Amino acid sequence: MTVTLSPLSIDCAFDSGNILIRDVSNPAQVRLAIRPDTHSNHFQWFHFKASGLTPGQTHQFNLENAGESSYNAAWQGYQAVASYDQQTWFRVPSQFDGKALHFSLEAREPQAWFAYFEPYPRARHNQLIERAVSLPNVALLATGRSVEGRDIPLLRAGDGAAGKRKIWIIAQQHPGEHMAEWFMEGVIDRLEQNDETVQALLEKADLYLIPNMNPDGAFHGHLRTNFKGKDLNRAWQDASSELTPEVLFAQQQMKLHGVDLFLDAHGDEEIPHVFTAACEGNPGYTPRIAELEERFRSTLCSVTQDFQTKHGYALSKPGEANMTLACNAVGQAYDCLSLTLEMPFKDHDDAPNAVTGWSGARSKALAGAVLETFEKMAGNLR
Repeated sequence: MTVTLSPLSIDCAFDSGNILIRDVSNPAQVRLAIRPDTHSNHFQWFHFKASGLTPGQTHQFNLENAGESSYNAAWQGYQAVASYDQQTWFRVPSQFDGKALHFSLEAREPQAWFAYFEPYPRARHNQLIERAVSLPNVALLATGRSVEGRDIPLLRAGDGAAGKRKIWIIAQQHPGEHMAEWFMEGVIDRLEQNDETVQALLEKADLYLIPNMNPDGAFHGHLRTNFKGKDLNRAWQDASSELTPEVLFAQQQMKLHGVDLFLDAHGDEEIPHVFTAACEGNPGYTPRIAELEERFRSTLCSVTQDFQTKHGYALSKPGEANMTLACNAVGQAYDCLSLTLEMPFKDHDDAPNAVTGWSGARSKALAGAVLETFEKMAGNLR
């Protein structure tokens, strides 16, 4: 028996939504495209809702410009995520043919959401900040503003006492990398638990946290840039109040408070592993910093199976670091351990999960392991 599928409605007019509709006349083969970032040619992030699905039937969605995206090689081995309730996300069968990304869902409900990765909504961000500042050991230290005027909270966990180490964690400079704010939620969760590890860490160090550096880009469904089309992680040598106020705010606060360790949380489109990039190409790189990098990596490996050191970026040659990146700029300016933490959009192939791939929950768990690593290192950062 031939089943006639109901007409579909595709919508992305919501927080972090991104899709362009090409043709929905055939509900079994929906033709779509990804919208580029505002004032930029970058694109990869997608997030949309499909209504009018026929339960029991398979619907296929085709992102026809995926082959032209910023990281088109990343689609190989990638599986899109879907949800019926925007709470539980799971991977769906996906194939890339060199031009388009095709993914399908055998519908259980009449509507579903699809995304490049499990989104971190702005409403949840606001709730996270409210929850954080309600904790006895966390304060809202300052608030920056994005290009469009959205809040950029800076939180401090700890009492700010003289002599304590200053550990900075920032996230989501690249707005499509939503795993980064899930990681930050994991930091707040662990602070809320206030277990022995957290207490020991906060005796030695204060944590300075910016959970979302790029709220405009995240809201508009960008992959890489802020509302002005600027890549914040390429703006750490020429930040301005007009084009990149988000970075300028972070730099001003760092100068005010100091930095002894810096961690910049990101997501990598292509590499199916969790890894770090460091400052080996900086002109001020020293054996002391190299030893701290090695200690961080070996300690984190001992704490969680979700971190590894075999796979990652090619090392920069001595003196040839890209100093516009936050990791390199901060490491050079403060002569401190400075790392970019990369989580996958796909899965961590050394510890895979067939249902979720890498996910928000796994990003949160990784944060707890990182805090345990910080506690073991805090007394030796200088």
